Amino acid sequence: EGGLSWECPRGVPRDAEGSGAVHGGLPAVPPSAAPIRPAELGQTLERMAQTLRDQLPAAGSGGRGWVPPGTHPDPRPPDEADVVVVGGGVVGWSVAYWLKVLEGRRRRHGMKVLVVERDPMYSRASTVLSVGGIRQQFSLRENIQMSRFSANFLRNINVRGVIWAGVIWGIQPLSLWSPVSLQEYLGVPNEPPIDIQFQPSGYLFLASPQNAAALEATVQFQRDEGVQVTLLSPTQLKAKFPWINTEDVAVASYGLEDEGWFDPWTLLNALRRKATSLGVQSCSGEVRGERWGSARDPLAPLTPVCALQVYMPDSLEYQPVTCAIVINAAGAWAGKLLEAEGLPRGLCRPLLPIQPRKRYVFTWHCPNGPGRSCPFVIDTSGAYFRPDGSAGNYLGGMSPPEVSPWSPLGSFSPLFFIRHLQFVLFQEEEPDPSDLSVDHDYFQEQIWPRLARRVPAFESLRVRGSWAGYYDYNTFDQNGVLGPHPRLENLFLAAGFSGHGLQHAPAAGRAVAELLLKGRYETLDLRRLGWDRLVDGEPLQEHGVV
Repeated sequence: EGGLSWECPRGVPRDAEGSGAVHGGLPAVPPSAAPIRPAELGQTLERMAQTLRDQLPAAGSGGRGWVPPGTHPDPRPPDEADVVVVGGGVVGWSVAYWLKVLEGRRRRHGMKVLVVERDPMYSRASTVLSVGGIRQQFSLRENIQMSRFSANFLRNINVRGVIWAGVIWGIQPLSLWSPVSLQEYLGVPNEPPIDIQFQPSGYLFLASPQNAAALEATVQFQRDEGVQVTLLSPTQLKAKFPWINTEDVAVASYGLEDEGWFDPWTLLNALRRKATSLGVQSCSGEVRGERWGSARDPLAPLTPVCALQVYMPDSLEYQPVTCAIVINAAGAWAGKLLEAEGLPRGLCRPLLPIQPRKRYVFTWHCPNGPGRSCPFVIDTSGAYFRPDGSAGNYLGGMSPPEVSPWSPLGSFSPLFFIRHLQFVLFQEEEPDPSDLSVDHDYFQEQIWPRLARRVPAFESLRVRGSWAGYYDYNTFDQNGVLGPHPRLENLFLAAGFSGHGLQHAPAAGRAVAELLLKGRYETLDLRRLGWDRLVDGEPLQEHGVV
């Protein structure tokens, strides 16, 4: 949400043979390095050293040779699978996890699910380059419901036992009395509990006089959906957050529950570890070619009708993988995947309006700043910031203004051409997505003045660092696209979340799994997020895109 926290991957297992050999690890510690007395202590320390070597890439290797958790040391994928998930980010692993959970215990090892990820180091992955926000303050019902589902999923991430869906999720699912075994959440036997490092500080949206009425209407809608949110006048805002400048702020909305931020890598790794323990396979590679057979009845047995060409990393060699279902969870490159060689051109309509959009995140130090009680603040200008750990550290960024080229207008009216002209002009402000370089002048010229105006203490901030990451940006309406392709039912999509994919991943993964296995949504009704709106040219407007 909002941008883009990187942590070094951790938790890498030993090799499959259990020999302790390290793929890309540090050089072996000589026997003399182990303590001599007592013998038991020496053996324990040696095992600890081996564990550390297993977790770290080789020095100077740039991570080459490191084998991610859940990835078989053999780089080649299997010859066949029932379901292939293209994209090993948080959405892809969520889909894979829910497929195995909903399959049921009796068929746990019946469905072969393969996750293909082209960036095993996750150096360009949107998930781990995210600032990790989760909020309930959306203007679209589906987004609110997905956020509420995900918040409860994360809250009960280590819970065991059986509980009813309507109780645990606090929402009205389509099937109210569906029992859910929380033993199937992300806890793994004999593993330590998962700590996603959730900081429940809430989101604070500031509205100018021009946007005050719209924010108030949105808050009323959110309350009707069960969201705990309050409106603050400028006087109330100043009393609660004395460090904020309320000039030009007419009203603010403040989330009281299930809002804040957490560690994206922890959630990704927990989903991957749990899915792997349930039998999901994974491999490193890039899908560049597809060969399709006939379409599939979603209720019929799985039948191989597609052959994917999975190219090995840094190689021209590829492995064909036959499968029955392909789930496109390729994030920012989901649109490009539909242009892969082998897919009939006539099936590429409508075009999938998902493209990579580069977003910058900057970190700074300000000892006299708002402090740890600071929420995730969305300024009237579009700039955002939140605390980053402790000791006066913060992070933030800002997206360039958006004018969509898509229009619900049914004819080429003058307004249609005006919107397209605006889009062309504003497109020039979009950073070049060909790499993840950072434009530091963007902070100095665009972001810092806005931050200092809202928080006077930020006038003396000191920049500590920066990075860039990708939004899987849906240029049509900035909302996710879920469900089967309109002309090829074997192809499912789960992408285009435009910055809120991390927080919606648990809900989106379950929804796609339900649709595939049962032919319908059961927990949340997300039919409006399907392809039909793209075909009909009817966007779903979400006014809370950061």
